[in-house]
Amino acid sequence: METSDAPREASYPPLGTVANGFSASHSEGTSGLQEAIFGPRGITSLTVDPLDLADQSRGRAQNSNRPLTASTKNFNALKPSRWRTPEYLFYGLIFIVIVPYMAWIPVQLSQYDNPNFPKYSNHLKQGWLFGRRRDDSDFQYRTFRDYVPLLAAMMIIYVGISCLVEKIAAPEGGRYAQVGEGAPNKGPRPGRKLFLAAFTAIFVLALHGTNTLKLVFCCALNYSVAKALGGTVFATPAIWTFNIGILFAVHYYNGVDLGQLGLSFSLLDGFKGLLPRWQINYNITMLRLVSFSLDFHWARQAVFSGAYVSENRATQGDSKERGLKSHPLEDYNFFNYLLYSLYPPLFIAGPIMTFNDFHGQLLSPVAITRSTTVSYAIRFVFCLMTMEFILHFMYVNAIKDSEAWVGDTPLQLSMIGFWNLIIVWLKLLIPWRFFRLWAMADGVDAPENMIRCMANNYSTLGFWRSWHRSYNLWIVRYIYVPVGGAKRAIPATLLVFTFVGLWHDLSLKLLTWAWLVSFFIVPELACRAILPEKKFGQRWWYRHVCAVGGVLNVLMMMTANLVGFVIGVDGIKYMWEQILGSTDGMTFLLGACATLFVGVQVMFEYREEELRRGVKRKC
Repeated sequence: METSDAPREASYPPLGTVANGFSASHSEGTSGLQEAIFGPRGITSLTVDPLDLADQSRGRAQNSNRPLTASTKNFNALKPSRWRTPEYLFYGLIFIVIVPYMAWIPVQLSQYDNPNFPKYSNHLKQGWLFGRRRDDSDFQYRTFRDYVPLLAAMMIIYVGISCLVEKIAAPEGGRYAQVGEGAPNKGPRPGRKLFLAAFTAIFVLALHGTNTLKLVFCCALNYSVAKALGGTVFATPAIWTFNIGILFAVHYYNGVDLGQLGLSFSLLDGFKGLLPRWQINYNITMLRLVSFSLDFHWARQAVFSGAYVSENRATQGDSKERGLKSHPLEDYNFFNYLLYSLYPPLFIAGPIMTFNDFHGQLLSPVAITRSTTVSYAIRFVFCLMTMEFILHFMYVNAIKDSEAWVGDTPLQLSMIGFWNLIIVWLKLLIPWRFFRLWAMADGVDAPENMIRCMANNYSTLGFWRSWHRSYNLWIVRYIYVPVGGAKRAIPATLLVFTFVGLWHDLSLKLLTWAWLVSFFIVPELACRAILPEKKFGQRWWYRHVCAVGGVLNVLMMMTANLVGFVIGVDGIKYMWEQILGSTDGMTFLLGACATLFVGVQVMFEYREEELRRGVKRKC
């Protein structure tokens, strides 16, 4: 877990936050071919820019004059590029052969003449690409995909009305300047709160119908608990107990039908909106309720202790700095609370923002340029089309759901598992990027949820920092650090992942996943302590030993996530039995480990390239 009190000793490769504004001019050993193909960021442009949108708008150059720190001094000692060395040219040759082969295997399994095709063909629907059928077996993604046209229209209407309201409400002869364009504003955009209140009411009613009454009732109860106990020793346990209790209750009672309260209320169950199962979205809402309550609790504690709460409400700094900055207590009112909890672009699926960050941006929005939004939209469309091609040419999710893998080789089984994980990654990334794009178009800088591709992770710790990043930041702020953070890393991690598993779903499968993840983090923590980069990093063998550890991490992470989100305990048991139970399976496993070793080495150099170009991350 990423945390401010985490130990700062280096690992391989060096991990950290955004690298203090160094520009690409520091990348002396990199290939000019990268810039010709990918632009100024070179190959690292394949990964979404980690800078906050306000920083992107201002540009990296403005940050280049920051003073040197321990982390920035490391930057000057970066290793030269290895891309053109014989070792990495060999790795490149392996990539050219293996990566297309990994895609070809599930494509072959998805041909209509495959012996197992009749077992899963009922999960397919007529597609629109090259006459192929489309895998329509994933309910979550199918639901989002079906609503994309409606959501896109809603986004356009929302942003259009928002701009119109701002233009009408703007003072005569005046132009509203966002933070980053000049002096910070003393208030929100003209007409902003009125517009948000009206559109939010219509939006939530359209989604949940009369279930909105239940949602607002839960919000009101949480607000009452926070206001009554905020600043006292009872606040934190009361806030957590209440919110976890309500979360479990709304799922246990399947959203609570109003008809259960009497015949006169049953009429209200007639209109439940476009998304009648409001309790599904309540999981995300619950995180916002906890954020508001604890942010208010800490703000009131600061006031009680005599600490100074700034009246300067300008939204400077990154999202983490904005989240740490408390507001005057009068800002923690019910109106602002509902605007935050029900904010339309992020209401359905996130990304998750803290109340402090959201309210700060409401008062003093950051500057997000049109080019930044357009480039992000293009990236989103590319991800959407990638998913479409996978669903039209790789029916791995349908194969998984039908268990249509009888007779498949260990290699084929592993590719079914691998591409199912890619689908899980994309089906989460696409909605998150769509809703973040909506927020960007509305002038709100929400955290990026998916920093890296699923297949670009070798560290268990780094993986969870880049996967559902806004949730990770929420967990660090409201669970990990309060229970001890790095000082109690193992019990804190076990608690965190137990909560994460149960928050996703009250099932034994996800509880097993949570405990597996916690267990699989321990070897990496132990190896970092036994072989610290600071002591052994200059040894020729160190990078290769780390790569071996990375291979084991990848195998463990794939196992845990296949259990939690793809095939469950029985499915992973069958898969490993097929791999370990025959000579062919063991031969495949050795070949897979060698291939993963090459992949991890490339991941190392990719992160070194990021450092050479001024990007320093913890994942």
